[in-house]
Amino acid sequence: MNTIFRKSMLSVAGLAFAGGVFAGPVAAHANPVDAKPVAVAVQTNAPKPQGDQSHITLNDEQTANVKAIIAATKKAGLPERAAVISIATSLQESKLENLGHLGDMNDHDSLGLFQQRPSSGWGTPEQITDPEYSTTAFLKGLKQVDGWQDMPLTDAAQTVQVSAYPDAYAQWEQQATDLVAQYWNS
Repeated sequence: MNTIFRKSMLSVAGLAFAGGVFAGPVAAHANPVDAKPVAVAVQTNAPKPQGDQSHITLNDEQTANVKAIIAATKKAGLPERAAVISIATSLQESKLENLGHLGDMNDHDSLGLFQQRPSSGWGTPEQITDPEYSTTAFLKGLKQVDGWQDMPLTDAAQTVQVSAYPDAYAQWEQQATDLVAQYWNS
């Protein structure tokens, strides 16, 4: 670190400390009615949602699937960011509905919350339509993506899913973040 810059920073820190020491006793006797709340900026490592955001109202089944994704993420020992990516991916792929075979509307042999395909090695149809199994399979793929924790959600999801619409995951990041905040500790 540049010596002049370091000395400057130490001087500023020293002044701030000295100011706090001298102002401390005076501030302790201040009238609390005159105190005003101060806004504090919180900085996180998670990238901000990209682009326009979509939102759907969830029914009981979809909410249960959110909780299953969160439980599987916790069981895998992964952080909240992994649950956000998983839920946003499922919102895009199935709107958080555990899809069975859809006949002619089926995308190849895609099933479950993540539209995983038995023919691509994700598991049997029974496994893929089990929310815990399908989430665990998705998370296993996510853990293999170098730097997934810090990359944009859509890039992390796309690397696992290999979708024909790689940017579509981003639109669900805010709702997924809100859902994880709501249910992570419940």
